Amino acid sequence: MEGVDLLILGAGWTATFLIPLLQQHKDSLTFAATTTTGRPVCGIDTIPFRFDPDSKDPTPIANLPRARYILITFPLTGEGQSTWLTETYETTHPRPSTSQKKYRFIQLGSTGIWQVEGRRKRHGSKSPEEQQAEREARVKAEAEQAAAAAAANKKPFGFTTRHSPYLTTDPRAIAEDELRASSVVDGMVLALSGLWGGTRDPRNWVSRVAFSKEAMRHKTSLHMIHGLDIARALYTIITACEDEKEGGDKKWAEHGKGQRWMLTDGFVYDWWSLLMGWATEGQEDGEPREQAKWVMELMEEEGVQALPRSMELMGRAYDSREFWRTWGLVPVKARVGVNAP
Repeated sequence: MEGVDLLILGAGWTATFLIPLLQQHKDSLTFAATTTTGRPVCGIDTIPFRFDPDSKDPTPIANLPRARYILITFPLTGEGQSTWLTETYETTHPRPSTSQKKYRFIQLGSTGIWQVEGRRKRHGSKSPEEQQAEREARVKAEAEQAAAAAAANKKPFGFTTRHSPYLTTDPRAIAEDELRASSVVDGMVLALSGLWGGTRDPRNWVSRVAFSKEAMRHKTSLHMIHGLDIARALYTIITACEDEKEGGDKKWAEHGKGQRWMLTDGFVYDWWSLLMGWATEGQEDGEPREQAKWVMELMEEEGVQALPRSMELMGRAYDSREFWRTWGLVPVKARVGVNAP
């Protein structure tokens, strides 16, 4: 199979932004993409591929095309998965000469590793009433846990950056760290905040996120990144590190290999503020939905005089300026609730 510059493993939601961008710059990068069924994505045929972490058959990986950069869009978890995928790819795709550089893997991760552990857990098979009761109990417990930790530390408010402590025992963090530490391939991680754009519209999450007044009481900050800005970030990373005239290899060595970047659109959103802004979304009669009324009641109960609440009050704020500064970019789809999906 003919080699390409970029291989997209898992052409899902992110690829619906990345592939059109690559098509606009056909002379810059050649690419191929996989899906589990080989279905077309954005008019491009894809390669059937399914990563099975429990299989030790190298054939599916061996059948993939050779690529300079391999983008992993699906989550790898725990120990061994990253090593198996990357080292099997290296073994089954011998480089033409010893002078050829190592394969470069980019894993899409999540800023969830900087959150409390409970946020990463999911429900089992239970009734809607049981699930709602558990969700209310969980969000309350998480808020109390965060408040207790803040009181115990007695530290002033500070932004979370990519250099801040993270949950090293998180399954995704374990796999990401395994990739970043690889001596066989070069690996970097792009930790994404909440995804929106295209089919992902945050306004459709209201009933799931704000399912009760008590749940809303503990909803604080939200961080987002649009699919187009993810695509622009990936395109820029690859093209910048391939530009030999501008020191691409040095750029990769300093800012790519072994790094984990945090990616947000530069805003810290207040859930209450967003819900108020979407008061009549989906309301045929034009009357505000129940969640907007809950926000006003909570503002009275919690002594919040105006929205958005301060970052000190919400307690969690990500600072991703370093990424945009390092790679010379500016988000073009910032401000959820103003920009169209």
